[in-house]
Amino acid sequence: MKLIHGITCALLAVGTAGYLIGQASPPAEASTTVAGKKINIKYSSPSVRGRQIFGANGLVSGDATYPVWRAGANEATAFHTDADLTFGDLAVPKGDYTLYVLVDPTPWKLIISKQTGQHGTEYNQSKDLGRVTMTMSKPATPIEKYKIDLTPTGGNNGKLTLSWEHVVASVNFKAK
Repeated sequence: MKLIHGITCALLAVGTAGYLIGQASPPAEASTTVAGKKINIKYSSPSVRGRQIFGANGLVSGDATYPVWRAGANEATAFHTDADLTFGDLAVPKGDYTLYVLVDPTPWKLIISKQTGQHGTEYNQSKDLGRVTMTMSKPATPIEKYKIDLTPTGGNNGKLTLSWEHVVASVNFKAK
C-alpha cells in the first residue's frame, strides 16, 4: 500500500510540474517595495503565439460583449498592498483586490475591484473600488509574452505597467 501511495504521489508531482511548465498561460508575479511596504500582483501570463490580441478582431476586443479584460489569463489578477495607495484620485486602502482593465474606449482604465478569489471572467461592476485612466504607449517592438511590472519611481512613488503585443499601459501610484 505504501508503494502504491508513493508512486501515486510521484506521478502527481511530475504531472503537476509538467502541466505548469507547458501551460499556455503560466503563473507570473510582479512585486516591489515602496515606502517600506510590499506591493504584489499575481497573474497568468499568456503569449501572442501569432494571434491578434487587441482590437476589433483580437482576443481582447474591448467590444460591448467583453469591454472588461481580466488583466491576464485564467484566474483573476490578484493585487495585494501592505500600504495605503493612491492612483490618481483613487484611494486604495491596504489589502487584497482584483485588477481588471476597461479596454474600450482608449485610453484604458485600470479597475480595482474589492471582489477577490473569483475566476478571471467573473467580473461584477458593483464590486469596483474605482477606476483610473492609464497612460497608453507603444513598445519599440511587439511584446510576445504578457507582463506586469511594478516599479518604484522614487520616494513614495511607483508605477504599474501592463505590456503585451503592441500596447503598453501604465499608471502611477503613491504610497502613504
